[in-house]
Amino acid sequence: MTDYSPLREPGPDGPAYSLDFALERAREVLAEQQAANIHDARAMLGAAVHLEIVLRDLLSALDHREA
Repeated sequence: MTDYSPLREPGPDGPAYSLDFALERAREVLAEQQAANIHDARAMLGAAVHLEIVLRDLLSALDHREA
């Protein structure tokens, strides 16, 4: 396996969305990505990136609500 260095150090994400908005957006993106072709590596990569983004937003909204 090759070593790599990230482009930036992981840190807090941007401003937190409301939990209701983050949940709705996560549902929308999940519904969109269900149609991705599992045999298309580029489509799978795109789906993974979109889902990671909404997951980070959702966790940020949850953390913000608990604070």
